[in-house]
Amino acid sequence: MTSRTQSSPPVRIGLISDTHNLVRPEALQYLAGCDAIIHAGDICNQAVLDALAQIAPVTAVRGNNDIGESVAALPTHVKLTVQQVTILVVHDLADVGDDPRSEGIDVIVTGHSHKPAISERDGVLFVNPGSAGPRRFKLPISAGMLIVEGAHASATLDFLVT
Repeated sequence: MTSRTQSSPPVRIGLISDTHNLVRPEALQYLAGCDAIIHAGDICNQAVLDALAQIAPVTAVRGNNDIGESVAALPTHVKLTVQQVTILVVHDLADVGDDPRSEGIDVIVTGHSHKPAISERDGVLFVNPGSAGPRRFKLPISAGMLIVEGAHASATLDFLVT
């Protein structure tokens, strides 16, 4: 008799931030089929989260513009574990501690700057999906995807509007 190890299927987590009251149809289409969604703040209205929740369960944090009654109660930081990957969600990168790796953090998802970016520092994957809301300056309208497979996480960014 042989024994097989069953690995969990990859988990697709849609990453979105800085929607500022705007739920773009392109964003909803991009996120369709995700297993979960992370919103990294500046939501501004509960209707945004309600629309995203029609696609998948949503984890959201409060951004500096989330002052309305429906979103002001959101936490500023959320830590979640997906398979064997620990993810910290916070709106502003400046609010992340000096040594997230020592806190067991594998991935940090932020927003605030409206600038999409993926980088790795000291074994921690940093992802900012940019802004899926109103265009700011000449910055792109974007969102991201985090794929978690066991103890490994990878991210991609996509432009939603050209």
